[in-house]
Amino acid sequence: MKLETFLQQQGVGYEKHAHPVTYTSQHLAQAEHVPGYAVAKPVIVRCNSHFAMCVLPAPKHLDLARAAEALHEPGLRMATESEMSDLFPDCELGAEPPVGKMYGLPTVMDQELKNNEYLVMQAGTHTDAIRMRREDWERVCQPQVATIAAG
Repeated sequence: MKLETFLQQQGVGYEKHAHPVTYTSQHLAQAEHVPGYAVAKPVIVRCNSHFAMCVLPAPKHLDLARAAEALHEPGLRMATESEMSDLFPDCELGAEPPVGKMYGLPTVMDQELKNNEYLVMQAGTHTDAIRMRREDWERVCQPQVATIAAG
């Protein structure tokens, strides 16, 4: 698994959990018995010349206007499924880990995730999750922190 290899290379401790098939980050939270706010959900956006990863708590939705402002990209839009498949060839669609650095993507983290000691995330499949310290995730991903979530 690419994510596990990446985390091991970075010297990051983590727990891997197998769970029943989940297709949403809220269902992942239920399967992992954690609050939705502890699940880091990646949303991929297309900027004018590149892609970026926005990471927010599972119950929240991306505010495109706030993300565009944080990334200084007025023409921001959501990535298509086809673009996602090209960007994450090693992942099941919708199970991408929120580790933009692994894929060469700049990452913006919603401020609200800072409230968590640990983060839970999909690990590239709909049946595997990773739990790791938020501080370790931030050290590895080096995200920009901004308020990018709505609702």
